[in-house]
Amino acid sequence: MPKAIWNGVVLAESDATEMVEGNHYFPPESLNMDYFRDSDHTSICSWKGTANYYHLEVNGQTNTNAAWIYRTPKEAAKNITGYVAFWRGVTVEP
Repeated sequence: MPKAIWNGVVLAESDATEMVEGNHYFPPESLNMDYFRDSDHTSICSWKGTANYYHLEVNGQTNTNAAWIYRTPKEAAKNITGYVAFWRGVTVEP
């Protein structure tokens, strides 16, 4: 079952991830929201739409904009609505 780990903590774990462009997108119910903080950062993908970001705070350390979510994606990416993916040192294990 895929899990997202950073700084020794499991941030998300699910056997129902969606794979898009090589990234595991984790369903909202699989996230441990104790470690997520809203960010004002956004980015735009031509086919997915606007992504919002989260900072991760674990064991006194912050990983800035290390997770992203498409809250209202374009039609082509509806399958990842509300799902979260990771980067910036977050490891996703199978």
